[in-house]
Amino acid sequence: MGLKIVHGWKALADADRGAAVALGNFDGVHLGHQAVIGEAAEAARGLGAPLGVISFDPHPRRLFQPDQPSFRLMTMEQQAHALEALGVEVFHVLAFDYEMAGFTDEDFARRVLHEGLGVRHVAVGFDISFGKGRTGSPQAMQAYGERFGFSVSVAQAVGGTESKYSSTGVREALRDGRPQDAAAILGRPFAIEGVVRRGKQLGRTLGFPTANVPLADYVTPRLGVYATRTRLPDGRTVSGVANIGNNPTTGEEQTRLEVWLFDFNEDLYGQVIETDLIAFLRPEEKFPGLEAMVEQIHADAAEARAILGQG
Repeated sequence: MGLKIVHGWKALADADRGAAVALGNFDGVHLGHQAVIGEAAEAARGLGAPLGVISFDPHPRRLFQPDQPSFRLMTMEQQAHALEALGVEVFHVLAFDYEMAGFTDEDFARRVLHEGLGVRHVAVGFDISFGKGRTGSPQAMQAYGERFGFSVSVAQAVGGTESKYSSTGVREALRDGRPQDAAAILGRPFAIEGVVRRGKQLGRTLGFPTANVPLADYVTPRLGVYATRTRLPDGRTVSGVANIGNNPTTGEEQTRLEVWLFDFNEDLYGQVIETDLIAFLRPEEKFPGLEAMVEQIHADAAEARAILGQG
């Protein structure tokens, strides 16, 4: 039946309450997150309840650390698609505002989970903290479940070590130029989705038209050149080579993704594309001139084609 997105937790219709939910930020919906959602799915089947996920927007870090560099691993749209693919039926998006930030762990369990969302089960990760001062723990959630009448399950660490499958691990891998390690944690390649903007069209005049997408709130991967696969709005996937950076040779400032789609010559301006980072080829560099840059880009393209099986 697809995914229903429900905003807020106050005065909800009965049809939007009563799910078995997984609770967390789920930025990346990585393999560790999927284990928590799997616990909720098992409970949902047993209870005959819808499978739900509770997450927060904006990410709590935005409220508490507003000056921190961009760190998101996915847009809300990408998150919804990933959850839907896992069979989630209800996506509860809760505003992380000053009211929410001020709730004690008991306030959150009673007012939001029990009274507001009417949850029947809550699945949490082994390392969850919730409530003002992050005082709530998995054990506290189990106690609140007994008091307020919902069951609780705690997903254990996945991936051998506690730190392996984490959003932090994904960010570190991307910042280090290790997209394959990020993909191993995510269970799929890290992907940048956005609207294609009109650039200076320099690439087009030099023989390799690029689709330019701003990085916006995404974590900034290591600047440089990547082998990529891009999904188009019509579902086609096109191999390519991309630069993430500020384009030091041409003087562009804003960090963005510029992807050259191989054997492709269609207008994508204003359309939303999603680009997987498959392999890191080299760091960004400043060339003495355009001729040297073009020569290197063609070498990059040949390397990317080989990695992607394009021959």
